[in-house]
Amino acid sequence: MIANRYEWLVGLRYLRAKRTQHFISVITLLSMGGIALGVAALIVVLAVMTGFRETLQNQILGVTSHVTIRSYGGEVSQFATVLSVVSSTPGVSGASPYVVGQAMLQAKGRAIGVTMRGVDIQREKQVSDLEKNMVQGKLEQLSGFGMILGKNLATNLGVTVGDPVTLMVATANVTAMGTLPRMKRFTVVGLFSSGMYEYDSSLAYIHLPDAQALLRMNQTVSGIEVKTPNPDLAFQIQKTLEQRLAPLGRATDGFWIQNWMEMNHNFFRALRLEKATMFVILFLVVVVAAFNIVSSLIMSVMEKAQEIAILKTMGATARGVMTIFIINGGIIGLTGTLAGLLLGLALAYNLEPVLGAIEKVFGIQILSGEVYYIDHLPSKVVFSDVVWITGVSLAISLLATLYPAWRAARVDPVEALRYE
Repeated sequence: MIANRYEWLVGLRYLRAKRTQHFISVITLLSMGGIALGVAALIVVLAVMTGFRETLQNQILGVTSHVTIRSYGGEVSQFATVLSVVSSTPGVSGASPYVVGQAMLQAKGRAIGVTMRGVDIQREKQVSDLEKNMVQGKLEQLSGFGMILGKNLATNLGVTVGDPVTLMVATANVTAMGTLPRMKRFTVVGLFSSGMYEYDSSLAYIHLPDAQALLRMNQTVSGIEVKTPNPDLAFQIQKTLEQRLAPLGRATDGFWIQNWMEMNHNFFRALRLEKATMFVILFLVVVVAAFNIVSSLIMSVMEKAQEIAILKTMGATARGVMTIFIINGGIIGLTGTLAGLLLGLALAYNLEPVLGAIEKVFGIQILSGEVYYIDHLPSKVVFSDVVWITGVSLAISLLATLYPAWRAARVDPVEALRYE
């Protein structure tokens, strides 16, 4: 009777081919390498996609709020009352009124279209990272027709802190010369850098009363920004605010309340789609490596047909023979998966230094802020992604062993040993 657990002993031994069949060993190593590269690539790419999404989310939320309250009529009237209701809502950590509009900035013979935002100096600190993003000047200097520009916008205009700029808005002045756009001279009192090229090259902040006077909004604002303790709570807070502001909305044109996910829905949906697409594409690398496992095991079965026949004559069952080759292929898949797991985690956690070294050696810039919004490659490993990748790789590796193992179990001892 064959000793218990003989399948493990034979399966481990079959990992090494005969001296005359080194080619099978090479295919086995290639199979391990293919699975390792596929798993490592999946871990690194998904970590980069997750890090990219999180970095962009943080940068977007550093400029915009978690929830925005606007009016269907275009302007929020009685905003002090609305602000009081919003501020007292459980889960709201900050609220601030704002005025927004399109304008033209002129300085030193240059003119650039910008998004003008009028903000409350004290309350703005509660809802955005503008003060943290300041590279020159202070937020308090906005009062008295001061202006804070994005760093790239200031560079494009050729101005710096202390320089005068002329802000022109579409709201018209009727004069004896006809209808003319309203213009006002401001002084640049600060520069900010949010890390997103789109914001840094198009945003200009001024004091809320200055914006109201310039746009003739009197005692109204464009909307109210709301911040929550956690961005994931924005949807819940949005529903609460809709219920609490409903009575006030009946007296006006009604309130249009959006969370940050709705305001950037298409952008984040595109990122999710891209992440899913990259997973499918790189998943095919693991599938190709699994086909190598199939081919190496089939050749191993052909090479060891006589040994399989001898095992059967000694009492080995078809199930035992199948187990031997499942163990054989499973070890190949397990080794490749673990190697890819270690390699992928090592690269994912040290991606920026590695890319920095590559950029330094070849003198290139892999990411341009003007194209990709950020100028570095962030990486964040998510445990659930690693578990999925590891599980799928092991499952494919085991499935790849079933057909060769079934072929081995069907070897006829009589036919295999007829000419021996």
